Amino acid sequence: MNAHETIPMPELNFGLANPAEAMAMTGREQMQAIVEGRFPAPPIVDTMLQWIHEIGDGWITFLGDPHPRYLNPMGLVHGGWTMTLLDSALGCAVQTMLAAGETFVSLGTEVKFIRPVRADSGQVRCTAQVDSRGGRTATATGRVTDGAGTLLATGTTTCFIRPAGAK
Repeated sequence: MNAHETIPMPELNFGLANPAEAMAMTGREQMQAIVEGRFPAPPIVDTMLQWIHEIGDGWITFLGDPHPRYLNPMGLVHGGWTMTLLDSALGCAVQTMLAAGETFVSLGTEVKFIRPVRADSGQVRCTAQVDSRGGRTATATGRVTDGAGTLLATGTTTCFIRPAGAK
């Protein structure tokens, strides 16, 4: 993606997948079903203008369109928007490593802001990859860059893996 290339958000349906159908699939298959439109995209995708662009085993790429509606009082895109982009990509990267019947919850996520995101920054890219996947935990790292490849933020997460339906 260069500074002049913008990939439009795909036309998506928003909602939640049928839990029984989703849990019969691996996490990677669930993510692929969203990309292909067989499962609806979560409603937050519509709210935040952030979506899955590419997917693989243990990695994922999201694209996001910063918009003036996300500005903070200083005229910059609110850090929560960038944090949401990282949290989504980091968690979904972990999800690509889950077996059928497994789910996860985040234990902690840390974000470092390198440069501000502005409404005129153009489309941003967030790539995330799993660093480790054990029996009960997984860790992942991610990077947010602008169209020119300039680093805007980094993030890490640790997730707790558990059987679906566990409390």
